[in-house]
Amino acid sequence: MLLDRRPETRTATTLVLRVADWPGHLAGQHVDVRLTADDGYQASRSYSIAAPADSDRIEITVQRLKDGEVSPFLTDELVIDAQVEVRGPLGGWFVWRPEQREPVLLVAGGSGVVPLMAMVRARAGASRVPFRLVYSVRSRDDALYAAELRRRAAEDGGLDVAWVHTREAPPDDPRPPGRLRPEDLAAHGWPSDFEPTCYVCGPTGFVETAAELLLDVGHGPARIRTERFGGR
Repeated sequence: MLLDRRPETRTATTLVLRVADWPGHLAGQHVDVRLTADDGYQASRSYSIAAPADSDRIEITVQRLKDGEVSPFLTDELVIDAQVEVRGPLGGWFVWRPEQREPVLLVAGGSGVVPLMAMVRARAGASRVPFRLVYSVRSRDDALYAAELRRRAAEDGGLDVAWVHTREAPPDDPRPPGRLRPEDLAAHGWPSDFEPTCYVCGPTGFVETAAELLLDVGHGPARIRTERFGGR
């Protein structure tokens, strides 16, 4: 059941759902959301969970796709108290657990920041392991959770956030617009000899490129975990 909604950007909305008998979840897991029309037609999509476990509540952040079949309904039409089917939690590899002790490098492309944000939120108050996030977005207006990330980075000495703007950079950004580069990871990531666990999430093309760049700067394949969505 939909309990609440809040806008994140012009095209993305976070939905707070109550799921009966929810068993809890780990940061990085996802759910399948299924909608059923009056005529019986069904459509299902996978969405990453955006926040750590909170009793029977889960949060998902949905990016509205121009030609999408499910996302426009969820972001624009689903009303408070409406019922949807949720299956999960799903996934066991792309997760972060508070008992992990190695440094963490998060590399996000666009809405791929959603499961990584769940990790950032889960870390707060549960671990002192240092996190670094490199977040690639088209422009400042496209960034999810921007105010919260800036606040957390300012208040938490164990969290660093670096922004990579690919299309339009803010006037005060010394980095010109452009895609993720090896020097971005070298400047804002962890040295490979620190043996961090690296989590990379975003569109398929971004994830493949970012994983290759991590390998190029010396991170071992076993240290790199990826989650991708969409085509190239």
